[in-house]
Amino acid sequence: MDLNSDLTAWLESLAEELELSDLDLDDDSVHTVLDLARDAAHHVDRPAAPLTTFLVGVAVGRGASLGSSAAKATALAVGEA
Repeated sequence: MDLNSDLTAWLESLAEELELSDLDLDDDSVHTVLDLARDAAHHVDRPAAPLTTFLVGVAVGRGASLGSSAAKATALAVGEA
């Protein structure tokens, strides 16, 4: 799935507004976060999606890797942790 131009433009604008212009938000990272949100919404509860992605973002901001943090959250959400 390629990101559509509206989503790409939105992410670029938001990154700039949040002074994250140096952030390299590649397709793999976007898909990881979208998959995580889907799993949290379907296996936990819809409001868990944005809150789960927020917490994973905090973990990444504190130095954890996105892949590892998303994997841990997904495992917990689907009951494999």
